[in-house]
Amino acid sequence: MSDDRLIVALDVPNALEGLKMAETLGEAVSFYKIGLGMLTGGGFALANELKAEMGKRIFLDMKLFDIGATVEAAVRGLAQFDLDFLTVHGDPHVIRAAKEGASGTNLKILGVTILTSLDRSDLDDCMLRDGAVPDLVIERAGRAFDAGADGIIASPQEAAAIRALPESKGRLIVTPGVRPSGAALGDQKRVATPASAIADGADHIVVGRPIRDAQDRKGAAEAIIAELAAL
Repeated sequence: MSDDRLIVALDVPNALEGLKMAETLGEAVSFYKIGLGMLTGGGFALANELKAEMGKRIFLDMKLFDIGATVEAAVRGLAQFDLDFLTVHGDPHVIRAAKEGASGTNLKILGVTILTSLDRSDLDDCMLRDGAVPDLVIERAGRAFDAGADGIIASPQEAAAIRALPESKGRLIVTPGVRPSGAALGDQKRVATPASAIADGADHIVVGRPIRDAQDRKGAAEAIIAELAAL
């Protein structure tokens, strides 16, 4: 039985491999993330097929950032694909423009706080202002909520503090950087297990490589679902 708290990232080169992975996972997985890496490999076509033919929910991870008019136009175009979630950068002007573009549809706009692959030294390289990463994430989350975001993207390590914000009531927290116990971290630096992420207030967890790279992909997904069911 599937659990849509689990979103599986289809981090594969093209739509054909993505479809093959979805067919392997079958009814165990009901929600998929398609990101930039798939965009030139037929990502939109795959999103439509998974949605229309297989009844799956779709999270399009574009992390849009531009001037307001451009973001609004881009989101308006994407909203016609009947997607469920779309990411944009969590800057207030981007959130407001994206919400305008999604107006009249069911598309949920999620604001990215700080990527889970970044730590303080990475932020220093980007010349972002001083402050502990968790504090900056929480502040960005609050500002995104104030700008109208339906939810935010943050590491599971910040989920509890974000859920404690009054502005988070009725909003979504989606956490990448989730790794089952014993799984390799890869390029992720701020991680947690599936159960701890949900227990700390996340509504959805995004899992990619631990499922994609498993010898038994369906078994790996089912193990995570069983872990969530035990909460």
